[in-house]
Amino acid sequence: MRSLVSNLRRSAAAIVVTTVVFGFVYSFVGLGVAQLFFRHQADGSISTYGSSLVGQNWNGYSTTKILDPQWFHGRPDADNPLVATGKPGESGAANLGPHSEVLVQDVKALVRAWHAVGVNPTSDLVTSSGSGLDPDITPADAFAQIPMVSKATGVSPSRLRQLIRQETNGPELGFLGSSTIVVLQLNEALAKLR
Repeated sequence: MRSLVSNLRRSAAAIVVTTVVFGFVYSFVGLGVAQLFFRHQADGSISTYGSSLVGQNWNGYSTTKILDPQWFHGRPDADNPLVATGKPGESGAANLGPHSEVLVQDVKALVRAWHAVGVNPTSDLVTSSGSGLDPDITPADAFAQIPMVSKATGVSPSRLRQLIRQETNGPELGFLGSSTIVVLQLNEALAKLR
């Protein structure tokens, strides 16, 4: 009987200690590390115009226009790249391979849409990424959109090129990957110009 009570006390103490250590201490240490080293990601990325961590359409949520020429645009959405409804889609890849007729038709339609607004699109502007939610584009993608944005906003192409250079982020750690531009931040900077 005495060993049963002793074992129950030890078990109860183990539960309390485990709950305190892994339920509270671990959580607060994780929160502290996130705030110290990853503040932007930990606090979220929502601004007046959207999120800098998730791609979104820049069309005024029009159901008739895929592209609004007064803004820079990111890569197409994976769940339905030809419809800009403003409603959140699935956050996953389209899973369309190079032999998919749907992919071929979507790319052709996107090329036509870009040409209609005066842009000779890069391959990234007509194909979705693996996640379908990339918040950034390459500088080449942004430079390709300069004629469209300049014509729609009246901002000179040279000023837009300067803006793109200002908003370009170098490779991670200086050598991983390539330079990118967060579309949200580029459009926020463009909104300040106007």
